[in-house]
Amino acid sequence: MQVLADKVAIVTGASSGIGRAMALLFAQEGASVVVNARQQAGLDAVVAQIEKVGGRAIAVAGNVRDEAVAKSLVATAVSRFGGLDVAFNNAGALGELGSVVDMPLGNWREVLDVNLTGAFLAAKYQVPAMLERGGGSLIFTSTFVGYTVGMPGMTAYAASKAGLIGLTQVIAAEFGAQRIRANAILPGGTDTPMGRSFANTPETIAFVESLHALKRMARPEEIAHSVLYLASDASSFTTGTAMLVDGGVSISRT
Repeated sequence: MQVLADKVAIVTGASSGIGRAMALLFAQEGASVVVNARQQAGLDAVVAQIEKVGGRAIAVAGNVRDEAVAKSLVATAVSRFGGLDVAFNNAGALGELGSVVDMPLGNWREVLDVNLTGAFLAAKYQVPAMLERGGGSLIFTSTFVGYTVGMPGMTAYAASKAGLIGLTQVIAAEFGAQRIRANAILPGGTDTPMGRSFANTPETIAFVESLHALKRMARPEEIAHSVLYLASDASSFTTGTAMLVDGGVSISRT
């Protein structure tokens, strides 16, 4: 049985990594999917893969920091597939790494615009569309960085991702009575292009793996299955949470 049969979902950051794995899994589980990233070519490949196995998907390229893109994603979901039930707001930017005293203001603003303002703009248009359907589920990709662990050099990234948890909680509180759920997923180290931009040598990879209780990094598909839980009716009484899917990095001291 497909757990998202007849549902419509938006996935941002869908051309690679966790977003790509999530778009494929949503489609596999019966959802029609609107996929977003900045580059059209990567999105077209995802759409082609979904359609090859009989799924339904459409690509909308653009930067999530632009309000017109957030509006267009929802409008596309409604016009092409009839509404919106699930949104995985996953697009994000790591930005330049560096100490808080050395952080260029432009980098700070860029990272917050993509990671936090982009999520706010997404919710601004997604929530009304979900209300039209009688409810829905929003999921935001946060991180353990800045929540359970402070990692040097990640000033803007940590602040923006921690802000997503506050946004999640407010949406959950404001719209819970109208059957809107909002949750944040907090992955640990994951084998994605963004993850590899940080863990980019055998020594760094080994170090990052050693931080986790499971002594390895996640595959994107593993994170996607946790997101699927939050998207589905299996989590019908789960809202306002910061859900750690971090391989034990937050509790490991070994």
